[in-house]
Amino acid sequence: MDMSSMDMIMASSTGSSSLSMSTSPSDTTTMADMDPMTMVFFTSTGTSLWSSTFTPSTTGQYAGICIFLIAFATIFRLLLAFRANFFEIMAAAEQRRNGGLLHPYATDAKSKARPWRASEAVMMASMDVMIAGVGYLLMLAVMTLNVGYFLSILAGVFLGSMVCGRFIGNSAAH
Repeated sequence: MDMSSMDMIMASSTGSSSLSMSTSPSDTTTMADMDPMTMVFFTSTGTSLWSSTFTPSTTGQYAGICIFLIAFATIFRLLLAFRANFFEIMAAAEQRRNGGLLHPYATDAKSKARPWRASEAVMMASMDVMIAGVGYLLMLAVMTLNVGYFLSILAGVFLGSMVCGRFIGNSAAH
């Protein structure tokens, strides 16, 4: 590939025709038309969240998205609490199904390892995928750098921790 075709490929990939590349050691590569990416928080009631169709056009819609983010962050904390207490919740559900009888591994959970069960492994893996998905969606909302979205997520984490923080207080999940 010669240098003229390399210049054309680079210029078309950056959207700028002013890109110049040279083989001379004294020349440098320049990208004149590229603006630096600013990373500052801003306030706007028209910031897209996750897709262009999820863009508020009124102040009420923006408030609705902020309330949704509070609820979503709260759900994230609830999922973490459920995950931290998964085996205890499953043992209680099984005890309820069995009319009050417990399996030996359910009573000595701290002293013995639980036997591996495919149904529990699938449920735990599904829970981990949900937690990761919700966490990544919240991270993308924060990465918009919209102050309202950021504060809404913090409010949701606060609310979720108030509601279920006692269930994950002694675990490493938080």
